[in-house]
Amino acid sequence: MATTFTAAEQPAMRIDGVMREARAAAVVFAAIAAVSALGGVLWAFLAPAERLLVVDADRGAALTGESTHRFDAVAIFVLIGLVVAVLSTVAAWRWRSVRGPVLLLGLLAGSALGSSVMRWVGEAIAEQRHSRPAHPAVHAIIEFAPTVEGWPALLVQPLVAVLVVLIMAAVSTSDDLDSGQFLPFGGRPKEPVALAPGQYGSAISYGPYGGPAGNAGANYGPRDPVVPFEAPGSETTR
Repeated sequence: MATTFTAAEQPAMRIDGVMREARAAAVVFAAIAAVSALGGVLWAFLAPAERLLVVDADRGAALTGESTHRFDAVAIFVLIGLVVAVLSTVAAWRWRSVRGPVLLLGLLAGSALGSSVMRWVGEAIAEQRHSRPAHPAVHAIIEFAPTVEGWPALLVQPLVAVLVVLIMAAVSTSDDLDSGQFLPFGGRPKEPVALAPGQYGSAISYGPYGGPAGNAGANYGPRDPVVPFEAPGSETTR
């Protein structure tokens, strides 16, 4: 038996759906930011520091091959952000009942903030791990803490998160993405109206010529007797 909803119940259901999806997006947002902070801690321990030789007061020269560690630090940051984006997006996609545009916004905002949080936390911890004296002695070797240079590295995590969502939505075989919601924000489709024809009629209309639909309510009686055609060559009585 189909369940019907009145016009007054539909807006309330839509509002409940929006609030439910907004709460889920907020949870995803906070979870991605927290996981990204842990990624920053991991980056601080994996990114190599750059070592310099103090040649004069307030001047240093990079040792051979040490300048490449700037690229290594950014590359490690990008890889950690990529892994966090893929894992967090797949985990959020498993929340079937809230799949939709609101969840996508939560993923995008959480990933955008998460990449910045990863950078802030990672650089702060790396600065503590590779502290250097304010006035080092000449010919001493000091370490510069790794940093994430440039803003393009911060775009990798949100862009990968959106790409993963688009791929999973494209390969989904369900129109509602298995969420059980056929309209945006938890709306439900209108119940179809079935046209019941008469006992012998049909719901199909044939335009101005009428048809079974026009006679659906008519009373059909027994057919008139069939009058046979006269045989060829027979004489008719006038």
